[in-house]
Amino acid sequence: MNIKSILAKKGMTVVTIHPNQSIREAIARLAQHNIGALVAVDEANLPVGILSERDITRALAADEQIFTKLVSELMTKNVITGLPQDDLISVANTMTERRIRHLPVVEKGKLVGIVSIGDVVKAQRDQYQGEVDTLQSQILGEKA
Repeated sequence: MNIKSILAKKGMTVVTIHPNQSIREAIARLAQHNIGALVAVDEANLPVGILSERDITRALAADEQIFTKLVSELMTKNVITGLPQDDLISVANTMTERRIRHLPVVEKGKLVGIVSIGDVVKAQRDQYQGEVDTLQSQILGEKA
């Protein structure tokens, strides 16, 4: 199973924001879409950063006046991205080791989706459940 299979089920919509927009706008967009991260994109819609709820919370703990700051001031600039063909085991390992919860997906230089650690865990769980169901059917079929 790979990222492409997750995107086929959940869709390829990515909620984005521009680095020159305010943190207030970012928070509104996160709340509006009930999501945990926004991909910051340039004019060509290429990822240049990612802004998560964690980034905002950490900044807020240090400075209560963050609402007028720009996304570019808080976003993570070294964005780790995935490819549609990346297998879920390696994606899960990368996300765990790098301590990231959201992975923008890029194909041929274009932003084509985003997966969360929850998406990856759910896909793996569903795959394992399918394998368990198949084995149970085989075992019960042999007994009959």
